[in-house]
Amino acid sequence: MPNIVKPKKIEKEMNFLDHLEELRWHLVRSVLSVTIIGIGVFSAKTFVFENIIFGPKKDWFPTYRFFCSLGENICFNPPTFDLITREMGEQFFVHLKVSFWLALIVAFPYIFWEFWRFIKPGLYEKEQKAASGIVVICSLLFLSGVLFGYFVIAPFAITFLANYQVGVDAITSPTLSSYVGYLTMFTIPTGIVFQLPIVVYFLAKIGLVTAEFMRQYRRHAVIIILVLAAIITPPDVITQFLIGVPIFILYEISIIIAKRTQKNNQADS
Repeated sequence: MPNIVKPKKIEKEMNFLDHLEELRWHLVRSVLSVTIIGIGVFSAKTFVFENIIFGPKKDWFPTYRFFCSLGENICFNPPTFDLITREMGEQFFVHLKVSFWLALIVAFPYIFWEFWRFIKPGLYEKEQKAASGIVVICSLLFLSGVLFGYFVIAPFAITFLANYQVGVDAITSPTLSSYVGYLTMFTIPTGIVFQLPIVVYFLAKIGLVTAEFMRQYRRHAVIIILVLAAIITPPDVITQFLIGVPIFILYEISIIIAKRTQKNNQADS
């Protein structure tokens, strides 16, 4: 009988304490990267707030200029409103929060690379080859989602929310904390949602999701996408449409990925 050679793992086996020690250093390096970038962001306070954080509320923002260049009928600009602070130290703590979130976004590729370095030795050689390029793909999808939320969702959402009125006696004067909170909600969750193709790939790899299943429940997926878009964005039809369409496109791409993964699984078996 021919000898059946089982796939071998690349690295030697480690015990539980070795894994904990290895994980600890990966976490230390990840936290250190966020800390270093966060310090740099914190030091560039004026540039960060005037050009990045407050950008979507200013007329020169690229999104407003782009739509206005297409014609007067679709041209729109954000309303003028002041950001106020109601608590002592609010500006300082918001500054810390902004520095952390921006550092996390910038350091995401490195953090995911550290995560991949930790789990990669536990995979077989064929599994490592199948997941080659995952760090680059996940990083590009996440950053694309964040940029999409920043340049597309945020301008429409801020314009809608700042213009919305229930009466002449109600004046829109949002706090700095609420503004930053909404801006964070428009960007980071969108970056996470854009990881859908990667999630589907791994679910299809282990046989939990198939292309036929995703096609069969496409209508249900549309409803879930609309609900998700309503959660991420304010109750504005245009903004929900802007986030819903890319997610649906990612869903269709995920079907193709699931189909190809199924074929690879069948070929391997």
